[in-house]
Amino acid sequence: MDMNTIVKKGQKDLLKYYVFDNRENAGVFAADEIAEAIFSCLSEKEEINMIFAAAPSQNDTLGALLKREGIPWNKINAFHMDEYIGLPDGAPQSFGVFLKNAIFGKVPFKSVNYINGNAADIQAECARYTKLLTDYPTDIVCLGIGENGHIAFNDPGVADFNDTALIKTADLDEICRQQQVNDGCFKTINDVPKQALTLTIPALTKAKHMFCTVPAATKRWAVKETINGPVSEACPATIMRKHEHAVLYCDSLSGADLL
Repeated sequence: MDMNTIVKKGQKDLLKYYVFDNRENAGVFAADEIAEAIFSCLSEKEEINMIFAAAPSQNDTLGALLKREGIPWNKINAFHMDEYIGLPDGAPQSFGVFLKNAIFGKVPFKSVNYINGNAADIQAECARYTKLLTDYPTDIVCLGIGENGHIAFNDPGVADFNDTALIKTADLDEICRQQQVNDGCFKTINDVPKQALTLTIPALTKAKHMFCTVPAATKRWAVKETINGPVSEACPATIMRKHEHAVLYCDSLSGADLL
C-alpha cells in the first residue's frame, strides 16, 4: 500500500493507531497486518484460532482479507464474538448469518463455531462455547468499537475488565441498540433485541493479537475516548491500551480528533 494513504500514526500506552484517508485503505492495511499475524502464528503451531466481529464496519477489512493470497484457511478455527438472543433462525441481522455471508461461507476454515442465540438453555450454550474457547485458545481477534465504546456487546455498565466468565448474557443499552438502526440492520430501535450473548472483555484480551478497524463519523467519539480518555469500563475499548499487540485502524472521519 502507498504509505501516503496514512494521514497519521501514533501510540497511546501500548495501543498503536493509524488514521487513513478513507475506510477502504484502512481495511486493506488492517487485512495485510492480520495476514502477517496469521502467517506468524502458523509458523509456531499447526493451527490457530480467530475471533471475528460482525458489523458493517468490518466489511472493508474482511473483503481485503479474502483477497489476500496464500492464507491457509484450512488451518484456522473461526469463532464470533456475540449474537442476539431470540432472533428468528436465519434472520439477516444475526451475526452468525452476517459472518457466514461475509467470510465464514467463503473460505474453507478448519472449523466454524457459531454462537446459538436461540438455544433452549442459554446457560448450557454459554458452557458449550466456554469449553470451545478454553480448548482452542484465541490467537487473533478482529474487532470493531461501538458508538458507545463497547467491544463485542460489552457496553458501559456491562463491561467488566476482570470478568470471570468467557461468555455471558448482556443487556444492550439504548446507544448500542440505536447503533444497529444507524447501521441499517433494523428499521427501528423497537426491532432490536434487548439481550445478546457476548464474549467478555477477558475472553477478547486473552488473544495474542487484536486488530480493531473503526471507520465512519459515527465512531468519532468512541475513537477519541479510546485514545485520549481514561482506561475505564465507561469506555470498554480503552482496555486495548493495556494489550501488548493491539492496533487500531481509523479513517479520517472516525479519527478526526486524533489529527
